[in-house]
Amino acid sequence: MDMAETSDPVRLQVPVDNNVDHYIGDDDAEITVVEYGSYSCVHCHAAHEVIADLRDRFGERMRYVFRQLPIRGSDTARPAADLAEYATEFGKFWPVHDELMNRGPDFKPGELEEVAQMFGLPADGDRDEEGWERARQKVDADRSSARSSGARATPTFFINGRRYEGAWDENALAEAMLGSLGHRIHSATLDFVRWGPSAGLLLLLMSIAAVAAVNSPIGDRFEALWHASFGIRTGEGGLFMPLLEWINHGLLTIFFLVVGLEIKREFTVGHLATRRAAALPVAAAIGGMIIPALIYILVIPAGPLDHGWGVPIATDTAFAIAIIVLLGDRVPVELRVFLTAAVVVDDLVAIAVVAVFYSGEISTLFLVLSIFATAALFLFNRWNVYRPLPYVVVGAVLWFFVHAAGLHATLAGVIIAVLTPTRPPGNLRALNAQAENILLEETKRRGEAVLRHGPSEPALRALDAIHDRIESPANKLLRNLEPWSSYVVLPIFALANAGVLISMDVVRGQGRLMWAIILGLVVGKPVGIIAVAALSVRFGLAEKPGSYTWRQLCGAGALGGIGFTMSLFIAAQAFTEPSAFAAAKIAIFMASIIAAVLGTLILWPKVSEAGERVAVESVAKACTPAG
Repeated sequence: MDMAETSDPVRLQVPVDNNVDHYIGDDDAEITVVEYGSYSCVHCHAAHEVIADLRDRFGERMRYVFRQLPIRGSDTARPAADLAEYATEFGKFWPVHDELMNRGPDFKPGELEEVAQMFGLPADGDRDEEGWERARQKVDADRSSARSSGARATPTFFINGRRYEGAWDENALAEAMLGSLGHRIHSATLDFVRWGPSAGLLLLLMSIAAVAAVNSPIGDRFEALWHASFGIRTGEGGLFMPLLEWINHGLLTIFFLVVGLEIKREFTVGHLATRRAAALPVAAAIGGMIIPALIYILVIPAGPLDHGWGVPIATDTAFAIAIIVLLGDRVPVELRVFLTAAVVVDDLVAIAVVAVFYSGEISTLFLVLSIFATAALFLFNRWNVYRPLPYVVVGAVLWFFVHAAGLHATLAGVIIAVLTPTRPPGNLRALNAQAENILLEETKRRGEAVLRHGPSEPALRALDAIHDRIESPANKLLRNLEPWSSYVVLPIFALANAGVLISMDVVRGQGRLMWAIILGLVVGKPVGIIAVAALSVRFGLAEKPGSYTWRQLCGAGALGGIGFTMSLFIAAQAFTEPSAFAAAKIAIFMASIIAAVLGTLILWPKVSEAGERVAVESVAKACTPAG
């Protein structure tokens, strides 16, 4: 959920130019393959054979373009690229290119001169310096276009302008070139996930679908679906819950596991790893929870509704970050970092609030068993157990114990996240050398490949071990679960919980409750975030970056009033009376819409350099402690 970071583009940013680029094939070929490669890259030499096979296979349907991206750490990569480009002056690029790819990648001393002599290219002393400089400029231009297109490794392929991210074998590349249904679905999915607002958009669509379904002729059956019970029965006991409870207590555990892993990452290597980096978003998040809760308590009199004070303290990450991303360069990257870090702290406190204030009657026996299961996970961590199976088994047992204890079962997700081990990163150079050695040994044994269909089992196990060492269990778990959380768990949660019957009967007699939630989110959130952030800066406890103004910080604070997912979750625990819960949902929707519009309006005007400098200087003077 760290939307503050930007990913590499997936499209070719510098189009193919027939007057500049080296290509083989017709100008109007239906398939254009662009490769960024290096003559000193062993993988490019393997890919060279694959490209030759593909040209045989596709013929005139394929145009192949090669661009230079000399690898770092090789003394011959750049000279080889310069030589190939210099051969262009004599119309011999492709013959020299083919010869360099058929040699190497470890060129011996004098071998490049040998290639030049083979094709009648002038020796060092006889070279046309202007032509040589043009060759070097072409290599530099290719490297620049590689950076702008996100090509950071060799080889990197672009098929019809889109970066290819699959295997490099002939069949996989051919499938992508032909645009098979599977490849098109895969590409479209990747494009959607990489689009910053995608998670928020999907969440919005599911919420609209839920409201539409509840207010349609199938509304009764739609509601009945979520209240149908199923589970596991063992004798007189077992675990039976309505589908809605399985989603809110079971499936949502994945979401809280991801949140816990993100919190762990932020406090170890992320935006909250140092005190000065963490101070401002932590202070702002705390203020953005205390003030909304106080407003709610002041508006709601003592009674059954006062238990809902936790509803306006939460912020919906997906929607808030989606709007930030849609605003583009109107929002500085540092402000995205601030909002993301503040939301992480917000989520942590919201989880604690649910566990402490919105749990049922506590069972001492299962609470003790939960502690024992947690202790087992702790010991696995201390004993450096990195295999996932023990954590999965004990984590499932912990979930059952926490649920049976009367605590909210999603708390188990946070416990598992905190106790999932991290470890120092592996030595990539050593691991890469080990992997290359394994593959080299397998290549040498090709003569023994009779009755074999691939690498040997010991080689596969060794490669698996290397892959496991590259990434810590916590990071691997977060990487694998985060898309499921954003694109499966939360949309299903919204579909199950966001449905509300739009009728005046729903809100009749619930005006005070609705005002408490709306004021808490729309007013309390930004006031709390800005006030506490300003006080922390005023007293020297935190430092606001000069890259964004206080006006922009107010806009981020307003977006913090988008409660939605987390607010709906807490409301479901706080209000057992259906009419109160329905009114709370309408209030959450209204408040989230108002907060989104208000935050967008505040952030929309761009800050000029002069205006930003004046604002930063004035705030710095105002926030400097006297004396």
